[in-house]
Amino acid sequence: MSRTPSHRLPVFALAAGVALASPISVAAQDEDRAPPPELSDDFSDLQEPEGEAPDSEAPETPAEMLEVLDQMNEVITALDGEAERTGNNWQFQIDERMMLVVTDTNAGRMRVITPIAEVAGLPEGAMERLMQANFDTALDARYAIGQGLVWGAFIHPLDSLTTRDFASGVLQTHTLAETFGTTFSSGALNYGGGDSGAIIEDQLKELLEELEKRATT
Repeated sequence: MSRTPSHRLPVFALAAGVALASPISVAAQDEDRAPPPELSDDFSDLQEPEGEAPDSEAPETPAEMLEVLDQMNEVITALDGEAERTGNNWQFQIDERMMLVVTDTNAGRMRVITPIAEVAGLPEGAMERLMQANFDTALDARYAIGQGLVWGAFIHPLDSLTTRDFASGVLQTHTLAETFGTTFSSGALNYGGGDSGAIIEDQLKELLEELEKRATT
């Protein structure tokens, strides 16, 4: 797997060139358009709500939450042995797609996100299609808009996050991004009698088996 040298999150520049597959086609991209905004290296612009300063006296992370973060790290490194961790945030790849995990231990929340396409490049009707998908095929993961980009996102409280929940959320977010423009599906549940649900369940089973194998060696 090839890697782009690092910490500036070059994947956000790639979003400008993403094309939607049938049945939606993207309008031609403007070559002079400014690149999408970059996130800071430590993801702080995603973690802190606008207008709020970080707490300089942040409380110590509870032991049970540290255990959850360790479990998340095990899942991520099982998916990508070259995953980069910055504090309690991660940047990694699945099938050459950039994935990010951002946590806020003060608020007890986490999210898995992946950039998909520039909002400015979406064709007419695409936003409605995304909302339709959020209603019936996106399921636990969701399409979202932020910083001028379409994202795949999975959000969950940290205190009730299980290894299976997290692993499933990562795979659903990845699948949601990969099916953008075609089935708009997270793959977790299929109402049409197709194969997507079984495929992601097999992927989840393999991942959990790998984690169990690592735990016993």
